Amino acid sequence: MSVRRLREESCGKGSCVHCDITIIGGGIMGSSLAYWLTRLDPNTTVTVIERDLSYRQASSALSAASLRQQFTTPLNIRISQRSFAFLNTVGDRLEVDGHRPDIAFREGGYLYLATAAGAERLQRAHRIQRAEGASVALLAPDELKDRCPWLQVDDLALGSLGIAGEGWFDGQSLLMAFARRARAQGASYRRAELVAMDRDGARITRLQLSDGTSMSTGWVVNAAGAWASEVARLAGVVLPISARRRSVFVLRCPTALPGFPLLIDPTGFWIRPEGERFIAGAVPMDDAPNLPLEPDHREFEAALWPALATRVPAFEALRVEGAWAGYYDMNDFDQNAIVGVHPDLLNFHVMAGFSGHGMQQAPAVGESLAEYLLTGRFGTLDLSPLAVDRIGAHQPLREFNIIG
Repeated sequence: MSVRRLREESCGKGSCVHCDITIIGGGIMGSSLAYWLTRLDPNTTVTVIERDLSYRQASSALSAASLRQQFTTPLNIRISQRSFAFLNTVGDRLEVDGHRPDIAFREGGYLYLATAAGAERLQRAHRIQRAEGASVALLAPDELKDRCPWLQVDDLALGSLGIAGEGWFDGQSLLMAFARRARAQGASYRRAELVAMDRDGARITRLQLSDGTSMSTGWVVNAAGAWASEVARLAGVVLPISARRRSVFVLRCPTALPGFPLLIDPTGFWIRPEGERFIAGAVPMDDAPNLPLEPDHREFEAALWPALATRVPAFEALRVEGAWAGYYDMNDFDQNAIVGVHPDLLNFHVMAGFSGHGMQQAPAVGESLAEYLLTGRFGTLDLSPLAVDRIGAHQPLREFNIIG
């Protein structure tokens, strides 16, 4: 049901409510959606509820902010391709009063490595990616060594390298640019926390905020990321989303390593350049939900550093210069995003559960969900495979290329 149709029905019943779209969460997802809604229909009132506009603990601000096409789900590949096109023109799209944001996008490619045990899986993924038009090359060990002479390849059977359409960027700058342009287009950001939702049958009728405000609304969009399940509970529904801590280490290597991509090792670690340094992470040693946002330094000493030094001998001389931790909003059902209206609530949309690839998917998902909210149907991308009701139907859309 579109916003316009909702306005007509509400007024037709003699109880004219504001036909606002209220977005819970002003991170990258909520701000992308606010931008697209106010761009596509300036007459639609959009309010974003965000409890911390400094974004100190926001997953968006703590993300490694990378973009890839090397997924195993065709829809995720299409989403990344659409987002890549947006990021390449972000200065034009998000300019405000002559200020053109620079997100420092670097098209450096992802390099997935596989031993013999993982080669067939890498080949299957490659066929899916190529069918979707992704520019990805499979490389034998000798080809890997030619491209990356600093790489140890003795135990490897295959590598998959993104030739184009993959890279990394400044996620904090992208988030702030989306929010700034959304505000300039008329979106309202309110610093508050959602504390309660009133329901009338299958509809949310009123929101209660921590600052004492009571809001009526047409649509509610749950874009609360790692806290999306808490928001859902306030509406009386359940989402299989949990906050999963991921530690990121800032490293310096004294040896120059030219042509370094974003590298994903068979052991599970990832590493990429960050200016003159590197940032890296590993499969967490403790993956319990809702752990404190403090980096687990055991992961570096016990797992990450030995694996790094084995794969890239120059990394034996690494120095740790910093570390931080952020949350994945992990969809524990199938590690794919949950996007769409909740089957039990006619005006409650979900935009969460991105399982570590939300930053890169935000431009495209925000556009497509905005189209749906405004017109009642998907246009640019059909996101219906990500619908909430696949969970109740026990029909997972599983993404196997989850990093960390």
